[in-house]
Amino acid sequence: MSETRVPSAIAKIAPDGNLTPRQARHLLIEMSVRKQKPGTGSSLEFLRKRTAMNQWPDLRDVLKGIPWAIIGGVATRAYMPERMTNDLDILVEEARGKEVIHRLKIAGYSVVSQLSLPGYLLRSSEGVEVDVLFGNTPWLSAALRNPRHDPVGYPVLDLPYLVLMKLNAMRTQDWADAARMLGLASEVDLDRVRGVVAHYSPEDAEDLESLIFLGKKEQEIPPLTNS
Repeated sequence: MSETRVPSAIAKIAPDGNLTPRQARHLLIEMSVRKQKPGTGSSLEFLRKRTAMNQWPDLRDVLKGIPWAIIGGVATRAYMPERMTNDLDILVEEARGKEVIHRLKIAGYSVVSQLSLPGYLLRSSEGVEVDVLFGNTPWLSAALRNPRHDPVGYPVLDLPYLVLMKLNAMRTQDWADAARMLGLASEVDLDRVRGVVAHYSPEDAEDLESLIFLGKKEQEIPPLTNS
């Protein structure tokens, strides 16, 4: 089997093709900015709709008294139209990790495997997968004690910290989520996001502004063209 050729645009940045998450994100943002046109085909009414059509386990009683919040794809439904995702991701403080896993086991969840990040994949008796991530970042304690809530009242990570996590992720879906959430956010929330990124990840401030631009461009009404 022949070796996959590294495209020239990527080779200029990383000759071996092994981009860092930040390099990959910056490259995709540059591509998106070049190609972005107003509108997506979705109405503004759809973009502003908040739903909870997909059913996920309610862990509020199971984890009562422990700070936790939903992250990942499920969390985004608090800030943008709901999308499909395969599992429920929750974030807890590393120091409370063992206690969280213990409580979930008592509630009928079984440990499937350890994650590549600190944490574990668990599965409910109904087959629902839950990723429990252990965090120890400087902002985590305050963020978990002051969550937002999705349409059914589940605690989700506040927008500035959810964006911060997605900026540091490697999947293109995470960056797309960040752009859409930012495009729909109020100016007050955008300033809050800017403040958190400036404090904890200042090197990502330029990419943040690009994602805000792309998100806002998505909502613009495309110009009429003559047929």
